[in-house]
Amino acid sequence: MLDAMIEGLVVVDAQQHLVLSNRAAETMFRFSRLMAGGTVLAAIRHHEVAVLAQRAMLEGAPIEHEVRLEHPQQPRRLQVSAVALRNRSGGVTGAVLVFHDVTRLRQLEAVSKDFVANVSHELRTPLSLIKSAAETLADGGKSDPAVADRFLKIIDRHASRLGLLMDDLLLLARLDSGRPELMLQAVQVRSVVKEAIEDAALMAQNRAVTVTNDVPATLAVTADPARLRGVLVNLIDNAIKYGRENGKVVIVGRRVGGGLVEVSVIDDGPGIPAEATARVFERFYRVDKARSREQGGTGLGLAIVKNMIQAHGGDVRVESAPGCGARFTFTLPMANGVADAPS
Repeated sequence: MLDAMIEGLVVVDAQQHLVLSNRAAETMFRFSRLMAGGTVLAAIRHHEVAVLAQRAMLEGAPIEHEVRLEHPQQPRRLQVSAVALRNRSGGVTGAVLVFHDVTRLRQLEAVSKDFVANVSHELRTPLSLIKSAAETLADGGKSDPAVADRFLKIIDRHASRLGLLMDDLLLLARLDSGRPELMLQAVQVRSVVKEAIEDAALMAQNRAVTVTNDVPATLAVTADPARLRGVLVNLIDNAIKYGRENGKVVIVGRRVGGGLVEVSVIDDGPGIPAEATARVFERFYRVDKARSREQGGTGLGLAIVKNMIQAHGGDVRVESAPGCGARFTFTLPMANGVADAPS
């Protein structure tokens, strides 16, 4: 029964010798129950936990404390509950320690705090500009047609930016809820790529970027065409924005093993630093904050791409190196469900 618990459990005697442990505790601290009889410090090699066991026996009252557990792959956070064991006469005979892994909970709390801070920042900037423009108009600017026109355009532009941010946040909320409302059907990838390129034509023209559709005409996937178009628009926009001026963006596709189709959006820009490739799909994460805000966008595009592709049963990744451009690749199920040989 103890070995079936997800919480770690350790029992020590009054001299802090290890009396009993379960499998979860042994996995957490990497020791063997064959070490029973030795000191708890020798077994778990964590001074803070040994101190908690001692305190529980001395103070008599239950103790709750959080400790950090170093781990080669990833540090862990453990919530420790320690309570003294007593005999019939009330004497302390040892202590029981229960360890609950709260690493994931702490990570989610940190993500939540960062998310609120980032949303607040993204909302504050356009709201400040809208308020400033409105105050200028109210203070007499509206009587000058040229001034009124300029500030009304500022209000309109940043109101649209707020609308895009709200739309992206609502879409992410639907994806997080597990109910993305996908209208799945057979989709010709090349035709959707063509539509996405047309959507990005003005941005490509402004940066003199050539966008090429090299997806085979026969390539088809099972997807929601509107959502797939949104994924491609995000990736192509991203490639144009962060690629080089007078550069090129190429979209390619092929069948791979396991009944999947792979689509890549490739640019010839400055590339992405190695430390950033693992984070580019995070919400509001920006490799170059100054350039990103200057070029607009909500900072949620790649997060939406990742969540939308995963909702379709696919996956997405990025390959890049400084000075070598970036290649964003996603997979989707083949339309006919037949696993063709990789091409």
